[in-house]
Amino acid sequence: MKVIRKVAIKQEVTENSKEKLKKDYEWKIFQYEQECEQLVFEQKKLEQQQTVQKKEDIAARFKKEIDSRKDHINWYKYKLEQLDLLPIGNQIHDGEIDAIVEVEEGMNWEEMQKNASIVIRDGIVVNITE
Repeated sequence: MKVIRKVAIKQEVTENSKEKLKKDYEWKIFQYEQECEQLVFEQKKLEQQQTVQKKEDIAARFKKEIDSRKDHINWYKYKLEQLDLLPIGNQIHDGEIDAIVEVEEGMNWEEMQKNASIVIRDGIVVNITE
């Protein structure tokens, strides 16, 4: 029988991976800032077309969306700060994938349940633990 189990992906921190993550975080911050500006523009455009009551509803809706994006911006700024403190050689969690595992009678269930992981260094798989 085949079953699916989660496998952790870990990224080993190198100078290259730190630089790539830094660029990724900065790009996401830029994107969210652009979205905030676009939302403010759309909000003003809609408010010019509506009544006072509708303007309040529109403002509340747009505020919620803008605040959500600002939270994301703050999160990525925090991640940038933490990235600077991260020593080379450390491993960071980079997600999970599903793996298909063959289960047969007589197998040790506890051994199969142990956390499997894949370690990646600069885009290359360097270690697989099962």
